[in-house]
Amino acid sequence: MGLKPLVLTVLLTLAVAYYIYRPMPDAIEQPWKLILMDAMFRSAMHLASLKSWLGFDHYIMSVRQSAEGYQSTMTGLPSTESGGGVMPGMKISDITFAGIPVRVYEPPAGGEGHLRRGLMFFHGGGWALGSGKTGTYNAINLMVSDELNTVVVSVEYRLYPEVHFPVPYLDCLTAAKHFLSPEVLAKYAVDPERVAVSGDSAGGNLAAAVAQEISIDDSVTVKFSVQALIYPVLQALDFNTPSYLQNQYMPILTRKVMVQFWLQYLGAELSLHPQVLANNHSALQHSAFSPELRSRLDWNALLPQRFKKNHKPVVMEKGLHEVLKKVPGFLDVRAAPLLAGPEVLTKCPRAYILTCEYDVLRDDGLMYARRLQDAGVSVTNDHYEGGFHGCFSFIAWPMDFDVGKRAVRSYINWLQNNL
Repeated sequence: MGLKPLVLTVLLTLAVAYYIYRPMPDAIEQPWKLILMDAMFRSAMHLASLKSWLGFDHYIMSVRQSAEGYQSTMTGLPSTESGGGVMPGMKISDITFAGIPVRVYEPPAGGEGHLRRGLMFFHGGGWALGSGKTGTYNAINLMVSDELNTVVVSVEYRLYPEVHFPVPYLDCLTAAKHFLSPEVLAKYAVDPERVAVSGDSAGGNLAAAVAQEISIDDSVTVKFSVQALIYPVLQALDFNTPSYLQNQYMPILTRKVMVQFWLQYLGAELSLHPQVLANNHSALQHSAFSPELRSRLDWNALLPQRFKKNHKPVVMEKGLHEVLKKVPGFLDVRAAPLLAGPEVLTKCPRAYILTCEYDVLRDDGLMYARRLQDAGVSVTNDHYEGGFHGCFSFIAWPMDFDVGKRAVRSYINWLQNNL
């Protein structure tokens, strides 16, 4: 090999290594696997943006295609076909609840008069990606249904860019009310006193919001008995919490991407991105964001000291003029459950909240756990010091993580003991 080809090869190798490598905290147990997965995800996002710029497709559609390709590479997970499953006696049906597509997992029926648990699940994906029918979501719901003798309903709510808030929330609420009706619970032989709502990330947001609404809706006679929230996203007014700053470049969810997901979900202009990152949308000049409302997400008061570290609150005096009026979703508890008042929280079901140290959403979950506890709700906070956002979904080869397997097992065990 001549000198020039050798130099080009070395430079190309260094460029690829520079692109792939991201320093990881010491607590991450399988750092190189996470580094490679992060590079794969970033590449998919860059390719999707390029295709969108060239006019081929909306970038979200391209990211969905990449995600579907990733799901198809996973092995070692139980899978299903519509109408049938791999587990003996398991019935799986793709139907609609009040017009909302759902997948229902029914374990083998017990003896006459035997009632089963029920669980409604909302998948994550930034309100733009994902499906409960594929990959680990499907596998975990199968495990819950089989191991806990539970009728699981996974909701296929509509996604961005086809829709934005409040449509995904209303889809989930409609399906929940249908499932909780005495007639439907009786049809599936579900004990009305043992019904849970659960979700991860954006799905955790939807689960928390639906649980709140159901808890205060007197027209719904059957309530959820527990809520299980996996690293939920719960507020969009402070993107400078300690976890947002500490983990702003951490896989699988960076600070910038989470802000983009929020703007998309709320139907806001993406040009607001840098202003929202700086908390200019929640400045003190906004009279709609009252001091009492601010206290509901005051991490300086709600977080234990070990999570606050040396960070200081970022509160702007002046910001974007009337942005909260133009994008009312920022203050809507249906989009931001952390903003709910104590009179709502006190009626909520007992909670399981899983948080990860290396996740921008860590403090959302911790603050919500504290506020629920202050309102008298029993809360289990399952915190993973070596966890990162998305680990709950990474339990299958080639992208399986031990922390993810532990998290899934803990989630199932908690439901076993509390539902």
